[in-house]
Amino acid sequence: MKRVNPSDLSQQLSEVVSRTTPLLPPDELRAYVQYHFDRRDFYLQVIEKHPAPLYLQESSILRDRAGRLKRAFQKLLPAVEFYYAVKSNNHRDIARILLEVEFGLDVSSGLELQMALDLGARDIIFSGPGKTDKELHLAVAHADQVVILIDSFGELRRLESIAAGLNQNIRCGVRLTVNPNGLWRKFGIVPQELPAFYDEVCRCDHIQLRGLQFHSSWNLSPGPQIAFIRSLGKLLADMPVGFKTRIEFIDIGGGYWPGQGEWLQAAGTPEGKLLEALGNRAGAVETHYRLPADPIEGFAAGLSAAICEHLFPVVTCRICLEPGRWICNDAVQLLISVVDKKAADLVITDAGTNTVGWERFESDYCPILNLTRPSLNEQPCHILGSLCTPHDIWGYMYFGDDIRTGDILLIPSQGAYTYSLRQNFIKPLPAVVTI
Repeated sequence: MKRVNPSDLSQQLSEVVSRTTPLLPPDELRAYVQYHFDRRDFYLQVIEKHPAPLYLQESSILRDRAGRLKRAFQKLLPAVEFYYAVKSNNHRDIARILLEVEFGLDVSSGLELQMALDLGARDIIFSGPGKTDKELHLAVAHADQVVILIDSFGELRRLESIAAGLNQNIRCGVRLTVNPNGLWRKFGIVPQELPAFYDEVCRCDHIQLRGLQFHSSWNLSPGPQIAFIRSLGKLLADMPVGFKTRIEFIDIGGGYWPGQGEWLQAAGTPEGKLLEALGNRAGAVETHYRLPADPIEGFAAGLSAAICEHLFPVVTCRICLEPGRWICNDAVQLLISVVDKKAADLVITDAGTNTVGWERFESDYCPILNLTRPSLNEQPCHILGSLCTPHDIWGYMYFGDDIRTGDILLIPSQGAYTYSLRQNFIKPLPAVVTI
């Protein structure tokens, strides 16, 4: 292990502690809270018919997001197709609604693939590492509906064997890893291996190579994707003509962060994490932080310009996108109720963080709205779940005049990577209501 110079470490620690993560602008927070309070009667009418706790899935918001994303990219790209990343919220109603607005489905497991097939999806991309023989068999058996994004040389060989056994040709792409170091190296092949991969594909009788895919996640701006598009253009320019004529699509992934940006507690900031590691308090719970994100129109402009500059001069193909979080995040709200007030600044709710799958609100900030006693005044109070663990935390503040047993609380914008990550732990999970 490389020895760290104490003076260098001290300097690095000092720089992190002195770093200032941007604050969440109070006007933006109030406008967001007011928007949801303006819909208070609607939420309470739902609760009258469907008692808390519940996931409220709003079809109109889902359709609106899908339409906005389509318009942003279709104005700038000649041929673009849209696939919903099912893993971000795998409730079948979400997938069904997006199929109705002519999205394809991007699945990453046999379970998701079977759901897509059961819903009658005709345009399915099957991605992800570690596909089992059973999953590949299912995909090949529905070759007219599925394109497989191959993740490795080994998967290519297994897929050829399975397709040969079924005497079926299968349309495929290959995933390229965006980072050959660290944990992201589990996805796809490194770009430098693409020539060798193509050579092996040419020896396969049942693999129809039709495209490429890459994906970067947690994108607050299009910068990471633009950088890879630039390098991909150089890679493709050096590939054989026979390869380039095969390419019918390039899938540039998704990972677009919702427009409000990433909202954080003090403990979620780099400086807060370091302070806690040193045994100090991360910061005041009354202070909220925000990493800003570009609007989807900004993603469309930046990515389209990069594609036109670096890819289209080399290959003629359609562009595929796989949005998940951006599409479904704001379309699902959590409605819970207070079951016990143990102190003026501590209440217990009827739902725990197994509802969202992990202890996200120790680091992430989401406003908690008391629909029963609404106010734009945010007050300190530990809002805790009913699981038998101290890490069952919804937040440390709420918007309202007061908080009492029986009050209905809204945790908005919980559509992405919550329902899919939910856990069967101690307490029942909320019902799902699709409006």
